Amino acid sequence: MAKFIMDNLKIYTQHDIDRLIIHRKGETKLGEKVAVLSTWEELPTTNAKFVLLGIPEDIGVRANAGIAGAASVWRPALTSFLNIQSNRFLNGGEVLVLGHFEIDEPADSSIKGLRDKVAEIDALVYPVIEKIVAAGKIPVVIGGGHNNAYPIIKGTSLANKKPIDVLNIDAHADLRELEGRHSGNGFSYALNENYLDNYLMYGLHQNYNNEAILSHIDHHPKLKAVFFEDILTGQDYSGLFDELGSIIGLEIDLDCMENVLSSAETPSGFGVNDIRKLIILRKANKFSYLHICEGATRMLDGRVSKLTSKLIAYLVSDFVKANISSV
Repeated sequence: MAKFIMDNLKIYTQHDIDRLIIHRKGETKLGEKVAVLSTWEELPTTNAKFVLLGIPEDIGVRANAGIAGAASVWRPALTSFLNIQSNRFLNGGEVLVLGHFEIDEPADSSIKGLRDKVAEIDALVYPVIEKIVAAGKIPVVIGGGHNNAYPIIKGTSLANKKPIDVLNIDAHADLRELEGRHSGNGFSYALNENYLDNYLMYGLHQNYNNEAILSHIDHHPKLKAVFFEDILTGQDYSGLFDELGSIIGLEIDLDCMENVLSSAETPSGFGVNDIRKLIILRKANKFSYLHICEGATRMLDGRVSKLTSKLIAYLVSDFVKANISSV
C-alpha cells in the first residue's frame, strides 16, 4: 500500500478498542467480541464479514460551502456501537474494527485549497476500500462528508472490475458540476469516471435540488430519483430497489432524516424508524458497502447532539444483522 507522509490510516489495536468499552458485571459488549487487524495479510481469512472504518473529516463539506461538524461523529459513534450488548441477535465477531483515517487540515483554507485537499483524501481512501472489498469483506464507513462516496464507489468498482450501482437515501442528489472535489459532487465524479452505473436517489427534497440537476436526472438513463414529497403521498417506490444490479452500495446521508444534527439539518424528512425499517426489509439485497455520512455530534455554529452517535450505532447494527440473517 502506498505510503503517505501526512495523512494516514490509523489501524486499531485491541487496546484502542478496550479503552472505549464501558464494562458492567454480567454483561458482554460488542467491543469485547469484535476483531482487529494485525497485518493486512490477515484480512481475507478473518471470520468477520464487515469492516468498520471511520473518515472523521468535514473538509469536503466546507469545500461545498457547508458548516463544519461532520468530523465530530466517528469516535462517539464507534463508542456507542462497541457498547451494544453482545447477545443472540448480534455477537460482535461479525465485525472487524479497522480504524480511522487521520487527515490533516490543508495549509490553504480557500475553496480551491479545500477542494484540492478533498482530492488528496480520495487518493487515500479508495485503495483501502479496494483492498477490503477484494478480500471479500463489506466496508461499513462512517464519515465525514458525502464527498467520500466517490472514493468508496471507486474502490468497490475497482475491486469488482466493473461499475457498481448505488442506492443513496438523501435529500440531495450530490450531482453538482465537476468543479473540483467536494461533498456535493461525489456521484458526478463517479459517473464521469465510469465507476458508477445505475444511481437511484431515494427521498430527494424538491426544494433543495437545483433545476440543472433535475434536468440532468431527467435526461440521463442511469439516473432515477424518488422525491420525498411523492413518498409523502403514500406511493410505494420500493420496487425500484429490485431493479438495481448484484453489486450495490448503500449510502445514507443523515441530512435526509428529520432533526438529526448535520450541516443541512432538516425539520422534515424520514424518521429514524423509516430508515431502520428500510435497512431491515432490504436484507435480501447483498449490499457491497454501507456509508453513513454528514452526521455530527457538534457543529461549528454551536449546535450539539448526543443522539447522533447512538443513531449511527443502530443503523450499523441493523445493517449487519439484516445481512447475516439473509445468508
